[in-house]
Amino acid sequence: MIQRIQSLYLLISAILGVVCLSMSLGYFTTAEGERVADLFNLWTRCTETGAHNFAPWALFALLTVTTTFTFLDIFLFTRRALQMRILTISIILLVGYYGFLAFFVFVVNGDFSYTPSISAAFPFICIVLDYLAFRGILKDELLVRSLDRLR
Repeated sequence: MIQRIQSLYLLISAILGVVCLSMSLGYFTTAEGERVADLFNLWTRCTETGAHNFAPWALFALLTVTTTFTFLDIFLFTRRALQMRILTISIILLVGYYGFLAFFVFVVNGDFSYTPSISAAFPFICIVLDYLAFRGILKDELLVRSLDRLR
């Protein structure tokens, strides 16, 4: 199970998803450069009052679902077709995560400038790792099918 390279890709992707859930995605500043709010996956925190606004809750929901899918996908190594379908759904949801992040940053908080942190790139790394895992699983599936024809 864990000796397959795609299982390692999935494990690293799940770990990065959990780390991204717990870290800040960046912060908002005014035109003068004053820091106004910090953006997390579940809320934005006003730096002045410390109040939480739960407007970006969908970021948290999407990342939680994809991280859970990725972690559970590690243990589905005997059902490769289901594993590939779940990875496809996970990649689509992560692309949707970035779409919602862009919507929240540019439409909802358009009057402030946004500065991303390094953890904002973790879902993109998860997309790449999920794609590499998908390729590895597909390679295994093609190998099993070719061996079935030889019997």
